[in-house]
Amino acid sequence: MPDLKNLEKKLGFKFKSSDKLKQALVHRSYINEHPDFTLGHNERLEFLGDAVLELIITKYLFNNYPEKPEGVLTNWRASLVNSKMLYQVASELELDKYLYLSKGEAKEGSSKSRQYIMADAVEGIIGAMYLDQDIDETEVFVNEFIISKLHHIITNELYLDPKSRLQELAQDKESVTPHYDLLNEEGPDHEKIFTIGVCFEDKIIAKGQGSSKHEAEVDAAKKALKIKKW
Repeated sequence: MPDLKNLEKKLGFKFKSSDKLKQALVHRSYINEHPDFTLGHNERLEFLGDAVLELIITKYLFNNYPEKPEGVLTNWRASLVNSKMLYQVASELELDKYLYLSKGEAKEGSSKSRQYIMADAVEGIIGAMYLDQDIDETEVFVNEFIISKLHHIITNELYLDPKSRLQELAQDKESVTPHYDLLNEEGPDHEKIFTIGVCFEDKIIAKGQGSSKHEAEVDAAKKALKIKKW
């Protein structure tokens, strides 16, 4: 495995216990293949890190945006703690190089499964930081790598998911409410691909695909936004 000291430099955080950082990078699949490994997997650290991350971001939003209502702050927070954002942070840190994975998981490359594993590892690291030192030191990392992205999110209204954004614009620009129709589904139950059409009244504006109906709807909404260019 790569030297974790290099990762510490990227994190800007010097661990008192290197085992805490190491455990944050251990996926359950690795333990299944290496039952004698001295550390456990990272799921408990993820659980803790998720709560610590939410608290740090909630505190920041509460203190810095006193005029904003709860609903707006909730949307902003969600945009900062979702798996897509955490995967982006994980990619910046090149966490893929440091993960402890089973041989099977290691072969998955840039699959969706790997993206979730990397996002979870960020939460694991935050949990490990909190245990190793305190919330103030952890806050420095969260500010630099996560909260720093808030301005871009607000400026580009990325806190609105594509479906919400499409609905808001469609109602404002064309006085219609988009609806979604299932057009097709194929493949075995565990690998189904859904095709969804987003419609304005009876007209299909765009089609999306995904491994779940929700994923296909989001894909369709993204494509509709590009087509409409409001």
